[in-house]
Amino acid sequence: MQISAKQVKVLRDITNVGMMECKKALQETEGDVDAAVKLLRERGMAVAAKKADRAANEGQVDIAVAADGKNASMVEVNCETDFVAKNDNFQAFVQDLAVKGLDAADNELASIEKENIAVKISEVGENLVLARNARYELQGPGAIGRYIHLGGKVGVLVEIGCENDANTASDALVDLGKEIALHIAAANPSSLDRDGVDADLIASEKELFAKQVEGKPEHIIDKIIGGKVEKFYSQIVLLEQGFVKDPDMSITELLAKTSKEVGDTLSIRRFVRFQIGG
Repeated sequence: MQISAKQVKVLRDITNVGMMECKKALQETEGDVDAAVKLLRERGMAVAAKKADRAANEGQVDIAVAADGKNASMVEVNCETDFVAKNDNFQAFVQDLAVKGLDAADNELASIEKENIAVKISEVGENLVLARNARYELQGPGAIGRYIHLGGKVGVLVEIGCENDANTASDALVDLGKEIALHIAAANPSSLDRDGVDADLIASEKELFAKQVEGKPEHIIDKIIGGKVEKFYSQIVLLEQGFVKDPDMSITELLAKTSKEVGDTLSIRRFVRFQIGG
């Protein structure tokens, strides 16, 4: 029999199951919504609806990389318990989503994979949320660095740029990308450079610093505040942070050092960091 889009939507709203499965269930029950709900529950699919409101604060971050190394995908999938997060089946599911993310735009994978996620919810018995996904494709010569930290609790993608095509995806660039991705995972910078820092944030910090130096001689207040602002930038801006493996060397200095070693001009084009619950 002919099933209307309105009937499908009603069943989907009740069960949180995908459109195609809802339509099939309605066709099998000749349009009887109650019978279709029962059928989906018998199949274990409508269980997802009961769990959709439960908090998903655990999970896994995973990364997939194309064979040529020029395209990478990162996903964050949340679940309810650490027990499920450490389960091989769940981790394989997250890796599969990361692979599918190689062909999906940022934050679009959840809608594309909604039905598969609903099926997995029924399978594992917990609410699962594909919180976000990011896809990086090289924007020119260079390499994509990546790093997974703390057993999948934190993940990073970073694009390293160069000028010489011969260095694209070279061992030196891949190693540098991994080192900088590791640094980003640990240091959690808020922006690549000063241009990416919210002006309101700096204004707020200046107000705080001004209160801290109240009562100091007028002629040194601006100098003290300026010094505190510079230190603040060095804490939150990636290019100005001290490298976690050698705090006396900034990330900018690390880039310059590696540039000299490979005979090229290297840069960081962009980065993204996912942290479970962050």
